Amino acid sequence: MDGSILRRNELRHLPKAILWDLDGTIIDSTECHFESWSEALKRHGYTISRDLFNSNYGRNNFASLTSYLGFKPDLNLANEITHAKEALFREKVPRDASMVAGVKSWLATANQMGIKQAIASSAGMKNITIMLTAFGLLRYFDLLVSGANLPAKPEPDVFLEAAKLLELSPEECLVIEDSAAGVQAAKNAGMVCVAVLTSHVKSQLTAADLLVDDFRMPFLDAIGNLA
Repeated sequence: MDGSILRRNELRHLPKAILWDLDGTIIDSTECHFESWSEALKRHGYTISRDLFNSNYGRNNFASLTSYLGFKPDLNLANEITHAKEALFREKVPRDASMVAGVKSWLATANQMGIKQAIASSAGMKNITIMLTAFGLLRYFDLLVSGANLPAKPEPDVFLEAAKLLELSPEECLVIEDSAAGVQAAKNAGMVCVAVLTSHVKSQLTAADLLVDDFRMPFLDAIGNLA
């Protein structure tokens, strides 16, 4: 019998779908985001600290921008800054971003086992498509969901929307995240969550059901730790 089939039958927590965050989880793009925000804000006379950036990482652009500015911007200012930030980010990603170690193996293994996979990201759909295309990963996903126009994480909306579109219950989904806001969103959605330690330290992600340094541990071994 195939080893993966045997392990699948043994694992109580094997999901019917994996809902992946993108930035910092699949693609290590944290520095691209920080540098893009810094430059876009500087053009308008504002600055951002690393701590403030980190505390908003994983949220959508408007929620992040409101926090960075310290006030709710009008639509014109918000569009000017966020459009500049996204243009800078799209220039940087192909040059400066990289895949998180081992992630392609996890994607391929889940795909081979017939587990549905979706992106459930705060990023806009254009960014999602650009990043996945740049790294040759689009083929692994059954569904792409952008939370850009949904309530920002830690609200659970983007994960609940992905589960709804996949016609699955929250209990049938596993979320993989890297941010504190994302982990809390997963728990608020009633989903099991694996957190990868790419952008946060362990103490910031204690709500996750499992912590991994990266994806070099075989998928089935890692998921087995949830049983």
